[in-house]
Amino acid sequence: MKKVGTSTPTAAATETGPAGHPGAAAQGDGRTRHTVARLLLERGPITAAAVAEELGVSPTAVRRHLDVLVAEGEAYTRESSPRGRRGRGRPAKLYLLTESGRARFGHAYDDLAVAALRFIAENEGEQAVREFAERRMAALVAHHRDALVNARTPAERAEVLADALTREGYAASARSVGSGEQLCQHHCPVAHVAADFPQLCEAETAAFAEVLGTHVQRLATIANGDAACTTHVPTARLTDPGQSPDAEQTSAGSVPKDRQKTAPIPAGGESV
Repeated sequence: MKKVGTSTPTAAATETGPAGHPGAAAQGDGRTRHTVARLLLERGPITAAAVAEELGVSPTAVRRHLDVLVAEGEAYTRESSPRGRRGRGRPAKLYLLTESGRARFGHAYDDLAVAALRFIAENEGEQAVREFAERRMAALVAHHRDALVNARTPAERAEVLADALTREGYAASARSVGSGEQLCQHHCPVAHVAADFPQLCEAETAAFAEVLGTHVQRLATIANGDAACTTHVPTARLTDPGQSPDAEQTSAGSVPKDRQKTAPIPAGGESV
């Protein structure tokens, strides 16, 4: 009985590909490997022999695909339980998907997060969402605060922050521009959620200002459809991370905070 999204002839045909098409075999391999992975998802733990029987593909070909999935970290093996084993031979090897392997079939984490935040907003109010966003960012930067404390210049701190964000999955980089440093996040793990809840971006911007010890300006965000999240870090004397930028000592030519005027906030941006 064949159940895994393909008939026996199709699965078998994809092993070799039509004659005269050099790329067809590789393309067929990819389709068959995806089908093998789906069977592990739906039926695992499962033996290679059972996969071959289900798909109508040779056991040798199936083992080749399974070996590739294991080598790429998308599947792993374990021995079958002694119970129910027939004969004295070696225990059958069972194949299962790893979390990485499951990820190829997608998750609904974004939808779940949006639903959860919407529930919080409806039952506890917008302030509760903002507090959640602030606490999330505080926990993220706390792991890297020591490294930021040891960096003394704007360029150093921006570079340390970029490295920290990269380790958290944001693929960040920093570079010098004419008036300061530019921090770019080329990926945002929560972009789809932030599109509905901009409090996440606002809390992130505030956290950057706090750990960098200076006012920053958000120029673009992936959540708004931009190619990257871009934050401008002006060249200025920095306070220690953890000290509010407003608490900087007044230097020559600066204006005390109680006499400063805040520029109007542009659409989608931060005050400068």
